[in-house]
Amino acid sequence: MKNTRNFCIIAHIDHGKSTLADRMLEVTNTLNAREMENQVLDDMDLEKEKGITIKSHAIQMDYSYKGEKYTLNLIDTPGHVDFSYEVSRAIASCEGAVLIVDATQGIQAQTISNLYLAIDHDLEIIPVLNKIDVDSAMVDLVTDQVVDLLGCDPSEVLLASGKTGQGVKEILDAIVERVPAPKGDPEAPLQALIFDSVFNSFRGIIAYFKVKNGTIRQGDKVKFFNTGKEYEADEIGVLKMKLEPRKEIPCGSVGYIISGIKSAAEVKVGDTITHIARPCDKAIAGFEEVKPMVFAGMYPVETDQYEELRASLEKFQLNDASFVFEPESSLALGFGFRCGFLGLLHLEIVQERLFREFNMDVITTVPNVSYKVYTTQGEVVDVHNPSGLPEATLIDHIEEPYIRAQVISNAEFFGPIMKLCLDKRGVLINQHYITADRVELTYEMPLSEIVFDFYDKLKSVSKGYASFDYHVVGFKEAKLVKLDILLNGDPADALSTLIHADHSYDFGRKMCEKLKELIPRQQFDIAIQAAIGAKIIARETVKAVRKDVTAKCYGGDISRKRKLLEKQKQGKKRMRQIGTVEVPQSAFMAVLKLD
Repeated sequence: MKNTRNFCIIAHIDHGKSTLADRMLEVTNTLNAREMENQVLDDMDLEKEKGITIKSHAIQMDYSYKGEKYTLNLIDTPGHVDFSYEVSRAIASCEGAVLIVDATQGIQAQTISNLYLAIDHDLEIIPVLNKIDVDSAMVDLVTDQVVDLLGCDPSEVLLASGKTGQGVKEILDAIVERVPAPKGDPEAPLQALIFDSVFNSFRGIIAYFKVKNGTIRQGDKVKFFNTGKEYEADEIGVLKMKLEPRKEIPCGSVGYIISGIKSAAEVKVGDTITHIARPCDKAIAGFEEVKPMVFAGMYPVETDQYEELRASLEKFQLNDASFVFEPESSLALGFGFRCGFLGLLHLEIVQERLFREFNMDVITTVPNVSYKVYTTQGEVVDVHNPSGLPEATLIDHIEEPYIRAQVISNAEFFGPIMKLCLDKRGVLINQHYITADRVELTYEMPLSEIVFDFYDKLKSVSKGYASFDYHVVGFKEAKLVKLDILLNGDPADALSTLIHADHSYDFGRKMCEKLKELIPRQQFDIAIQAAIGAKIIARETVKAVRKDVTAKCYGGDISRKRKLLEKQKQGKKRMRQIGTVEVPQSAFMAVLKLD
């Protein structure tokens, strides 16, 4: 155990975590030159295309230091805030963290929020300045920032370059010297924390775990503490580039277990594995509950694929524990699921992964939150999407969820952030200077206001520096109206939204303009209208694609041309009565990007 080190790499997005991980794998000879490629741990095509890490990736390396062999378990984590749940899970299964700061950009928001996560779990922090080979690197300036943030000695900050491999050996030495060996009792009853799982269509579900106490051996009879299900450990092993079977996984180490589990519901990330014969008395604590920010409906394109979609979502949830879903139905789209996401990038990635990994093409509706509607009969109805709203005459009042939001930012962005929060109907509760130039603002604001673009705008006005956290505090009465979008007079229920009355005119107008750009032109005019009840508040028209019927008349009497145009007009009118308007998927997503 004393020669095992578990550590993760944390940083802001695009500060070079995966590239540095590549160099570590090279230095420790975990991969030979033929297997090596850029960002080798990012095994999803999507990750390589977008150049971001979406999932945490665990891998074991062997390293010799002063004549002794050490086993290093590395977890490479994502940097984007929408995947911060992945980071929190990686941190729960480590004793140390390599904090990477880009020497050309300095400390940024995710650096700080990920750092606080690590400090809360008492991890040993090893600060590293990356990209020091770039001409624009500000080594001294950024070192001072890191020293200020961590309160460490300037000599403890390591300099490295993920591109050239400079300083990687020093980082590995520092991990061996500074990161404590895992604590735990090899003789105690088995306690192992599940921090991830994947679905394999041949082997069932493969769960990744970290042994906290005790030892697990192949063939052991084990049970999952929270679900109480019992299994046999058919195969256990360690995570190299491929899964490598072992006879036993000792205390403090990280490994995987395959026990032929077929049902996705039986494996919960954050559950504890223990022996049936000698169970532990309590589960391992330390996993935070996931908080979905954004809810959207997902519907199969073909209605008969509902069950397939359900199976795909269950398998997908194994691999992405921050994703939640429940069944719902819609007039226009039939049966589908109401899904919860951590943010809009997360929503986009989930949709793309469902298509690539499970071949499921889905339609996603406009994201929103859930409301409480009090009727005139004295009933309370929970409404998740606008189509479930009772008739306007039956509604007494509507309450919407409110959150307490904390924004931490540099003091120079204080003004723009306050303006943004006020625009979003926020009320300032508290402001508190953490240091001379860092301020924490506490706001109460409606959850529906932060769903769309609050996060993106916050990043824009603060140049990427503000970090944001929230929790729901309850419901308050609000003046909300249901905004319908009519296409040729028919309401498109997937595009309707519940919106604050003061914002409705503005939003309706922008929606119509945006849809006019996105809906392809048909053989007839399409009227796009925004309506509140029976009152139309905005309108745009998509002009018909039309043949020039008067082209064959050169000169001659105007009545001949008029006769042809009149004939065409009758045809268009008849077409419009039987024609239907196809709304492209991009239209549903475009609503989010309204400024």
